[in-house]
Amino acid sequence: MSAVEHRVVGALQSVFGNNADLAARRSGFTLRSSKLMGSTFVQGLVFGWLHNPNATLEELAQAVGNLGVPISPQGVDQRFGPEAAALLRQVLHEAVLQVISVQPAAVPLLQRFIGGVSLLDTTTLALPRVFADTWPGSGSHQQPAAMKAQVRLDLLDGTLSGPFLFAARQHDQSGLLHKTPLRAGALQLADLGFFSLDRLQDLHEQGVFWLTRIQITTHLVDQSGKVYTPAELLRSQNSDRVDAPMLLGSDHGLPCRFLAFRVPPSVVAQRRRRWQRRGQRNGSKPHPDRDFLAHWNFWVTNIPVDKLSLDEAWILARCRWQIELLFKLWKSEGHLDESRSEKPWRILCEIYAKLIGMIVQHWLLLISCWSHSDRSLVKASRTVRMHAMAVALVLRHGHLVYGILKHLQRCLATGCRVGRRHRDPPTYRLLRGLSQAA
Repeated sequence: MSAVEHRVVGALQSVFGNNADLAARRSGFTLRSSKLMGSTFVQGLVFGWLHNPNATLEELAQAVGNLGVPISPQGVDQRFGPEAAALLRQVLHEAVLQVISVQPAAVPLLQRFIGGVSLLDTTTLALPRVFADTWPGSGSHQQPAAMKAQVRLDLLDGTLSGPFLFAARQHDQSGLLHKTPLRAGALQLADLGFFSLDRLQDLHEQGVFWLTRIQITTHLVDQSGKVYTPAELLRSQNSDRVDAPMLLGSDHGLPCRFLAFRVPPSVVAQRRRRWQRRGQRNGSKPHPDRDFLAHWNFWVTNIPVDKLSLDEAWILARCRWQIELLFKLWKSEGHLDESRSEKPWRILCEIYAKLIGMIVQHWLLLISCWSHSDRSLVKASRTVRMHAMAVALVLRHGHLVYGILKHLQRCLATGCRVGRRHRDPPTYRLLRGLSQAA
């Protein structure tokens, strides 16, 4: 058994064993001696929904029954309440504390950043209205109650931090991971919602690199002291490619490179249609520079030019979408934001259980196919789900879990590849092309 496989088996047994039973007593889920221990209940829900995200109460009861505790569908349904939700949230916390990583990906461009390549993002999960006091939503009538789940993914070694939960009414930058220090030599790629000059300055002082989009009102200062907005700077250029040394922010004066590419007309038209639909929904007026900036992709970075070329920066910027794809995987395949029920406590329990399941799924994908950059995570996740209940059934016996992991590795070693695309090649192929060129 390799070291990482040993850590995964240990994490599974720790999270779903005694810790789950302790959490059941702390939460009030288990008040007296009962055949249905907290660990059995949690395993049945997590692995039952991981195996089938649309599992019925009958199927969940079968999952618990297969673990040695016969229970009726009505018995499972009656267990969904505040105590079960508290139990599952504590187990989720235990799962988040586990740190699982693998050998860094053999991609030279990513390996330049010895501290890792950190992708940061947040997704929103709607909740029933009764939770509006505990989990206040965005304030709209359509979403009075909702939570945000914030995640950091290291693209180099696969480490998953989070999900950390907070109320959807709070800004993404209030999440725990936004201000968590990174290792010197790391690279952070984050969405525009995390753009903050103060945070970029902190990262720069920590020796952390960043590559980020900027707000269209952000000031850029050239070497002569002239101040530009992004649109003003791009209007002054005579090329379709820009790589200019600048200072970021009139007050902060962060040394950076302003990078830009002109995009094809088809992309411009697509952006205009998207912005028009968005404006019709919320009635907002567009910024005067927006139409001009639709012709450009632009970023700022503190990565020196001798460490990253303009073409390499474009490919690195595409890598940020990997965390968007992770959330898409969790929602489209794991049905994280869906439920068969309309009962509030069952819905909340289901979200917690499925979040735990997505963490487990990530661990299994790490040791099965992370080193294979051409694997489709969608296809691989379906293979993992096929083996979910088998893992639950032998969880107490580490050597049997190891056998299932080996079987998973064999399955994914020969299949689940990303389909060929010629017009818009996947990011891994662009990264591989850079490696071959080097």
